[in-house]
Amino acid sequence: MDQQKLSELIDTFFVCDKRQIAEIFNEFLSAMEAEERLAPGGLMSRNYETAQANPEIHTLPGNLKDARDSVFPFFWGTDGWYSKLHLENVKGPANYASLIGALACLLKNPNLCVDTYCLRSNELEVKAITSLANLVFYHTESPWGVFTMGGTISNLYGGKIGIEKVVPGAMQSGIGGVKLAGVVSQAAHYSNATLAGWLGMGTDQLHAVPVDRSMAMDLSQLEAKLDQLYQSDHRVAFVIATFGSTDAFGIDDIEGIRQIIQAKAQQYSQPVPQLHVDGAVGWVTCFLNEYDCQANPFQLADSTLPLIQKNQRLAQKIKFADSITIDFHKMGWGHYPASAFIVNRREDLRYLFRTTEDMPYFSEADYRHDPALFTLECSRPGLGPYSVMASLNGIGLTGYQMLVANAMELAHELKMRLEQLDYCKVLNWDTAGPSVVWWVLPKGRNAQEIFDRMERGELSADEFATYRHEIHRMFEKRDAMKDRAQDARLSYTSSMGYQPHGLDIPAWKAVFFNPKTDRAVVDGIIQSLENLV
Repeated sequence: MDQQKLSELIDTFFVCDKRQIAEIFNEFLSAMEAEERLAPGGLMSRNYETAQANPEIHTLPGNLKDARDSVFPFFWGTDGWYSKLHLENVKGPANYASLIGALACLLKNPNLCVDTYCLRSNELEVKAITSLANLVFYHTESPWGVFTMGGTISNLYGGKIGIEKVVPGAMQSGIGGVKLAGVVSQAAHYSNATLAGWLGMGTDQLHAVPVDRSMAMDLSQLEAKLDQLYQSDHRVAFVIATFGSTDAFGIDDIEGIRQIIQAKAQQYSQPVPQLHVDGAVGWVTCFLNEYDCQANPFQLADSTLPLIQKNQRLAQKIKFADSITIDFHKMGWGHYPASAFIVNRREDLRYLFRTTEDMPYFSEADYRHDPALFTLECSRPGLGPYSVMASLNGIGLTGYQMLVANAMELAHELKMRLEQLDYCKVLNWDTAGPSVVWWVLPKGRNAQEIFDRMERGELSADEFATYRHEIHRMFEKRDAMKDRAQDARLSYTSSMGYQPHGLDIPAWKAVFFNPKTDRAVVDGIIQSLENLV
């Protein structure tokens, strides 16, 4: 071995050169600052064929600037969603307190599987999980949980606990010939089908209960579905309630669901299903649980206060759930991945426990603080707790209340403005969140009248297909006409979840996840609609 060359290699890549690292990081910050002055999206074209055809690896050792050069073109071509015009979906910009936390994490690079791999970072995870648990469960005695790689995996944890409850020992012996079932709403995220498939239940055994116009699960139909499943010898492993659907921000009545699943399980002498809440999108309204609407310290509009009060009533029902999924990288404005799976009662994690004999690699693991004994993942990054605690303590409870309330206020303002246009129809008027879904039809159409006829079942499939086509055509027309530097970027869904008479309802969508978005953007949306014809 050439010791001089080896020493040079080690000095270049394993000895911290603060000056050079800071210089390179500053170059990335300067590039990002320049990008923010450009119109959002589409900064550079993508060429996947070229990427696959040129998977080069340098032959000789280089330096940190070679590392920078290899990723910089792709960094420049990636939109950070910092523009106030980004309203497409449930994604916002990462906040800079989170960046501080993420950088601290990356410098140490902890693995949260066992204490010996992460030391105090594991302690930080416990602190972050407890902080979030007290927020969403509105105070709880013995919470615990873990950060995962995304909301789908967090939901999978809830589903797996449910299976273990109704088929004890399934982790070791499998589910055998047991007929399992899971229940969600029609507005639930598609990831629930993913977990049903990956857990071996099969997607055909995931049953969707219709929602009402407020996008909440119809409780009478939930009762009927449970009767049907229990009478056909199914074991219902879980019911997953939605707290903030991805399109329309629908929220299920968690207390009502709890009462029904307990009563039906008792009636049929079955174990009570796991009541898991997919709160990946909507959990942030819990910041407003203790906002004083009477004093109204933020001077919110009178029309906004009833929305806050409604969300307070709904959010405080999360305490009736067994577990919840939280995506802090959505409206917590943290860095990916910052999803968490949290149980209301620590003892529920016993359904997932393994012994150290099962995992001799971690023979030193202690169930009191080493998540590897119950997690799906072995290697887990520490970005979640670092991002969460830096953000929560940088922005603070009042800061988050301001940000969430502002998003709700802007969304409600857009709803009110849209309702004044005959050719538009707001589809989620009864939900109180940062999302707006609506129709835009050609001028001369009465959107409210068409919607009413659809709900009454008076539209034929062909007639409704015509309206669907018009709604989509109007969206494409605006998209083609918009000024990328001034007009908000909206999105389109082919089905918002509410399905009267079996009809999938399409919708335009605006999501107020970016704190920079202001009333001028709302004005611009309305003006762009009036300019369509």
